[in-house]
Amino acid sequence: MTLFDWSYAAQILPDLLRASLNTVGITLIGFLIAIVLGLFLAIGRRSRKFWLSWPATAVIEFIRSTPLLIQVYFLYYVLPNYGLSLTAMQVGILGIGLHYACYIAEVYRSGLDAVPRAQWEAVTALNIAPYDAYRNIILPQALRPIVPPLGNYLVAMLKDTPVLSAITVVEIMQQAKNIGSEHFRYLEPITLVGLFFLALSLALAYLVRRLETRMELR
Repeated sequence: MTLFDWSYAAQILPDLLRASLNTVGITLIGFLIAIVLGLFLAIGRRSRKFWLSWPATAVIEFIRSTPLLIQVYFLYYVLPNYGLSLTAMQVGILGIGLHYACYIAEVYRSGLDAVPRAQWEAVTALNIAPYDAYRNIILPQALRPIVPPLGNYLVAMLKDTPVLSAITVVEIMQQAKNIGSEHFRYLEPITLVGLFFLALSLALAYLVRRLETRMELR
């Protein structure tokens, strides 16, 4: 018996690649949710209005202090009891997006805090509308130093997608387990999944470095 059966690996590779589309889709859509929601949470937490800063802070701290697995379990198994039923894929995207939004909110907050105080005072003195001030003055300065940590969370989100197999989301890891249980051979599918995550993580890290370099040149 060979240690690694290459013909078997080639046979199961198409099924794994199809499942990998779910993994990539969950990661990209979830990250899009996270970077948008995270920005609003960060702005809300920095607000001087108590009714806005307190709920944002409570959400961020609660989500960051509880495991992703418990959160997706709650969304998938508990919410239907209160009339909100979502598919496993929808819960997976929403859950992982919300989870990482709270971490990314803290990254945004550090970037916003790093903007020189004089810039904030100038915005106030010129009576620039908050939306225009953030879009044209504050955010361009805040985003440059936080690109590396945002990239780290993108890679971390990719590697956390196997958690969603617990709620029957058929991403690449779940497909590998299904194939392994069907053929009673786990070495090849699990190895291929590991190589997939390694290759995609390295590719994402490279793209983030390129983006960071381009932003520094501006």
